Amino acid sequence: MNVRIRRLAREYEKLLAEVAASEFVRIEVVSGNPPSSYRVTYRLPGLAWDEAEDSAKPLSEHVVDIYLPLGYPKKQPNCTMRTPTWHPNIGDYVCIGDYWSPGVTLVDIVAHIGDMIQYKSYNLHSPVNRAAADWASSRTGSFPVGDITILTADACDAVGGLPSAESAIDDISIDLGPVRNRL
Repeated sequence: MNVRIRRLAREYEKLLAEVAASEFVRIEVVSGNPPSSYRVTYRLPGLAWDEAEDSAKPLSEHVVDIYLPLGYPKKQPNCTMRTPTWHPNIGDYVCIGDYWSPGVTLVDIVAHIGDMIQYKSYNLHSPVNRAAADWASSRTGSFPVGDITILTADACDAVGGLPSAESAIDDISIDLGPVRNRL
């Protein structure tokens, strides 16, 4: 089994373990065995632009298609937004370039997009949607628009994600003193 297939299988197992039970996210496999294409539906507070009223309005459901290309994990996932989400880093696609590295898991990406939808995460300096960036830059005190966490601490601990408070305690001490002469 090649590296990509093993990684795809691990990503799917991790999604099932950490995200599948969430009331805020629904994961559907679109294609592949193991899956390489997913449709993710978020039930999170976000925003959409209302042309008629020329203002941002609440939107509570957001759909993203995530495709893991042939070069994955060296190549980043393609994330295509299917709902009209108003966000500086979301247009027809979701810009995860500032966040992505080959060590980032699909679970991390799903959680990060959830944070983006809620304006917990946004980058005004390299926007996909300049109008949303201009709008957001004058309203930074209004964010985030939601405070829902997709991943629980228990889910992260179960598979080696973020450390719990107990496991974060450092038991190493280092004494820095004068350099000894070595003969």
